Amino acid sequence: MSFPLLNPLRGAAATINAKTPAHRDRAIDGLRALALLAVPTGHWLLGGFTLDTGGALHNASPLASFGFFAPLSWVLQMLGIFFLVGGYASTLSYRRSVARGESTGAWLGGRLARLGRPVLGVTAVWAALLPVLYTLGVPGTTLRTASTLVIQPLWFVGVYTVITALTPWCIRAVERLGAWSTLPLLGSVAVVDFLRYGPFAEAMPPWLSLLNLLPGWLFAYQLGITWGEKRLVRRGAWLLLAGGTALFVALLLVFHYPASMVGVPGEARTNSHPPSLLVLALAAAQSGAAILMRDRIGRLLRRPALWAPVVVINLSAMTILCWHQTALLAAAVPGSFLGAVPGLTTGPDTLGWIAARIAWLPVLAALLVLIGRYARAFEAPWKRVSHAGRALAGVLAAGFTMFALGLT
Repeated sequence: MSFPLLNPLRGAAATINAKTPAHRDRAIDGLRALALLAVPTGHWLLGGFTLDTGGALHNASPLASFGFFAPLSWVLQMLGIFFLVGGYASTLSYRRSVARGESTGAWLGGRLARLGRPVLGVTAVWAALLPVLYTLGVPGTTLRTASTLVIQPLWFVGVYTVITALTPWCIRAVERLGAWSTLPLLGSVAVVDFLRYGPFAEAMPPWLSLLNLLPGWLFAYQLGITWGEKRLVRRGAWLLLAGGTALFVALLLVFHYPASMVGVPGEARTNSHPPSLLVLALAAAQSGAAILMRDRIGRLLRRPALWAPVVVINLSAMTILCWHQTALLAAAVPGSFLGAVPGLTTGPDTLGWIAARIAWLPVLAALLVLIGRYARAFEAPWKRVSHAGRALAGVLAAGFTMFALGLT
């Protein structure tokens, strides 16, 4: 059966496919796109709102009511894959930069600028939006809720920025230790987890868990660098898959780690903020599976209809990360003026909410595409923005961050 309306899409997909260089690693781009899509999908499915008597929105989560949602977080928590691919791509990029005679500082400057511009853009825009929305009658509580949601994914960009800056040293570690370079990171997180959850937990200071922040997220990135340096092959991938899965099961069943990979309101322990050993176990299993499936994914993405969306998603990576919560709020904030909108402003505590939120997903995706059409400009170099304009954006971004973190 032929669908004439699809012909322009087929033509665009064929054009994108034809313009793709032969040396492009489609599997790596495909894995990155998959991890990117998991971020908004996870936040949209595992995050909700409640509406108080004053019409203000408060954050809520279906995980507090439905324990069976926890395994869904194992699938949607794909930051391990994102860091794995990031490490792999950074290795190749750094090696090419060195071959061209560029300095490490120049390479880092380019990478960090690409990460920083979109973050500065979204926070500055929201800083300007807050007084406008308040003037239009949006309650202050709703604005607080919105700000925490917008800032929530940006911690990841900050951590990723720090880890990217460590790339040259990570490569040196692989040159000396090979795949064993990841073991100190795993061991460090295991020791901290033992101290904060073991028999000495009551004597440990509250800040101890923060020691897991860097090694916990650096683990998968280091795996990616090892992979990019060709020191991690199929045998190691099988070991990662089997060992990560076994450790994951043991931590859940024997050591009683929380089942959810994201924070659950009311729970004393969380796996992701900062990462626990369970996060590393999942990242190891996911990384092993990704490496083993690389060739199959690459062959699959030779099809233009599958490859074209991957290209579009990768070109909009930072826009997706920075603006997907804004898309949710673009529906929820107006909805709060209408009262109880199923799946949007009603509490996520019924099966009906789950069905309604799934029905909302295409709407949220469409809003993200619409917002991204304009917000993608923040990813490109700000050549037309004056120094005064950049300074103003920085001041606005700082003000919004302070407001979102409750410092003002």
